[in-house]
Amino acid sequence: MTLIIVFLLIFGYLLIATGHLTGVNKAAIGMFIGTAGWVVYVCWGADFVVKLHAQEYVDFLNGQPASSEMVKYFIYENIFLKYVGKAAAIVMFLVATMTIVEILNNNGCFDFISEWIRTRNSKRLLWTITLATFIISANLDNLTTAAVMFVIMRNIVKKHQQRMLIGAAIVLAANAGGCFTVIGDPIGLILWGDGAITASRFSAYLFLPALFAWIVPTMLINHQLPDRLDIEWGVAPYRGNDTRLNRWQRAMMFLVGIGGLWFIPTFHNITKLSPFLGALCVLSVLWVVNEAFNRKLMQADYSTGPRIPQVLQYGAIQQMLFVMGIMLGMGVMTETGVLGDMAKWIFHVLGGHVWIVAFFSGILSSFVDTFTVAITNISFFPVTDGYFGQNGIYWMLISFCTSIGGCLLCVGTTSGIALMKMERMRITWYLRNLTPKIFAGFIIGLVILYAEYVLINF
Repeated sequence: MTLIIVFLLIFGYLLIATGHLTGVNKAAIGMFIGTAGWVVYVCWGADFVVKLHAQEYVDFLNGQPASSEMVKYFIYENIFLKYVGKAAAIVMFLVATMTIVEILNNNGCFDFISEWIRTRNSKRLLWTITLATFIISANLDNLTTAAVMFVIMRNIVKKHQQRMLIGAAIVLAANAGGCFTVIGDPIGLILWGDGAITASRFSAYLFLPALFAWIVPTMLINHQLPDRLDIEWGVAPYRGNDTRLNRWQRAMMFLVGIGGLWFIPTFHNITKLSPFLGALCVLSVLWVVNEAFNRKLMQADYSTGPRIPQVLQYGAIQQMLFVMGIMLGMGVMTETGVLGDMAKWIFHVLGGHVWIVAFFSGILSSFVDTFTVAITNISFFPVTDGYFGQNGIYWMLISFCTSIGGCLLCVGTTSGIALMKMERMRITWYLRNLTPKIFAGFIIGLVILYAEYVLINF
């Protein structure tokens, strides 16, 4: 049974890594890994239950005779639902943040970015749009943040090669911004929920590495752009009728959406409830404000036209299904005990150095997928002490290396794949023009992270 589950995982990883060649959607692969793994486990899991959960199984039977049916009920109620709950909490958080982004976007709360970059100067446009991406993605989901910025960029920049360069900088800024907060990326959220990190220490550790990992490649990308860009300013986006919120209303909605998410770490520390509940609370308040400000529009026979391309709307749903599938797959791998054996083997081969493990994880994430590689590394070890204790350097390294390393190739992140499809970007072009620049930022960020670690611990 263990061999079957391991084979499913390895085969799934290969399909995810080659999805841009085969055309197989990685969300479908992730869901297949998760569902098929648990089907195999529940059908042949009696030995693992007796070996790993003996006392819990005896308590569950409560004097009833043991049978294959009782084993399946035990697996469902005492093992499976635990992993479903963890995965669902992450997915619900993504649902809340993605909906918040869409409400803000449809009400023109991001129009200030278009106003800031009304220039043909390549430096001002590149730095403004990537700075906004970096800041917003630290508070919202980085996929939907990148999607909004793609739309703004495509409405302004008309030359194909210029869009590819700026789009790649947006992907990098979204991933770098998301990796240094616990609410900006699913990996930080998982680590926070597991008690591996605290919100303030995590952000303090990773802010400078993430900042330089974004700044250095962006400076190098800027040298490839002409001094003046090929720009075309279009009309204001159509939102259903001629009614538009005024500036103070848009500012109020932006403050409720972004400011509310800033309160989530405090909400979690006070209540100890899952962060997704705080995100849903913020969404509910923003929804009420949205209906109050748009009450005339709500009563009219108009429908708001979508401003985000369908490929990105579907991409958001695919991301949620992918996260659910991969987390369920990692759950069943954890229950077999094979992840612990894999971790021991990997550390033996690499000499037990967490820095080397994290570096190669970053390289691997550019081929496979950022989230897949990160959740695998997180599942290797429980929260104990030392490198793997609360706020241990291992968790910081995995979050940083997989987030930035995933940008080394455009197929390593969902937003990178979306950009590749939108702009018909070739991997060879990306490898030649962008990978060396992003790798330079990746190395500089690692050096800064190492310097912080040395200063703090010595």
